Amino acid sequence: MTALILNDVCKSFGAVEVLRDINLTVEEGEFVVFVGPSGCGKSTLLRVIAGLEDATSGTVNIGGDVVNAIPPAKRGIAMVFQSYALYPHLSVRDNMALGLKQEKQPKSEIDARVDKATKMLDLGKYIDRRPADLSGGQRQRVAIGRAIVREPKLFLFDEPLSNLDAALRMNTRIEIAELHRTLSASMIYVTHDQTEAMTLADKIVVLRDGRVEQVGSPMELYNNPANQFVAGFLGSPAMNFLQRAPLAIPPGGALGVRPEHLRLVPGGRIKGRVSHVERLGGDTNLLVHTQQEEALTVRIFGQDDTPVGADIELDFEDAHAFAFDDQHQRVRS
Repeated sequence: MTALILNDVCKSFGAVEVLRDINLTVEEGEFVVFVGPSGCGKSTLLRVIAGLEDATSGTVNIGGDVVNAIPPAKRGIAMVFQSYALYPHLSVRDNMALGLKQEKQPKSEIDARVDKATKMLDLGKYIDRRPADLSGGQRQRVAIGRAIVREPKLFLFDEPLSNLDAALRMNTRIEIAELHRTLSASMIYVTHDQTEAMTLADKIVVLRDGRVEQVGSPMELYNNPANQFVAGFLGSPAMNFLQRAPLAIPPGGALGVRPEHLRLVPGGRIKGRVSHVERLGGDTNLLVHTQQEEALTVRIFGQDDTPVGADIELDFEDAHAFAFDDQHQRVRS
């Protein structure tokens, strides 16, 4: 069964259009990530799916049922928020059990579901603590546990890692990926972080200005971006764009080359000077100003001793370049 179908979903606040003609299908067991810059509409779209906002037009179908007129509590969804939203006076166990108690589930069923989630998330030694006695990562695991016990048709995550430091973000990201594999559940995850999108998703939905720019697997979008926005948004360091390119491009267009595809080559077609070096240990990034006064980033795998101020020559394989027209759309060869 298909987990979610959005048909022509639009959302306006007064005269301001926030979502425009959103069409999307999420299959059973699929992990889908909504990604895009701040203000692109990704969190609003998640709230429309959850029922926390009403769609201005279009239909939301969850598990085969159109749910536009159904309140959030009866949509068969469970949501994990950025802010954890835990009750400070309740223990970990009671925070996870509260929703089931409100549904008037039998105590034996509540205990069984809470115990299962506790083991899955390794929360056993914290089960009687209150949120104030937990770290940020532990609180987020409790919030995820509260969603798991609901056994929903669809999990919704709204930037759940934003409040965590870098190390905890990575650890919790791995935990969420493992949770998805364990549950085989349908999940929708909102983030502005393209690294989270690339590492978690079965399918990425790239949004900009309330519209879907492209949908596909992480590698499909990375290797075959439909337009300049998607090409530049996915990838770290970001793709380079040249208006004065060594290959033919449409008038007013640009040539895109990813930093890892640029190479230091004597006699290369691009000549420039190194303006800054980022030595990251495993990688080295060279920031280069070309003779055409364009800025490039060159990613070198491993350590490199090229100094700031060095005059260098660069090249790339033509097959690795992307041409875009003056409307920023991909030009297919």
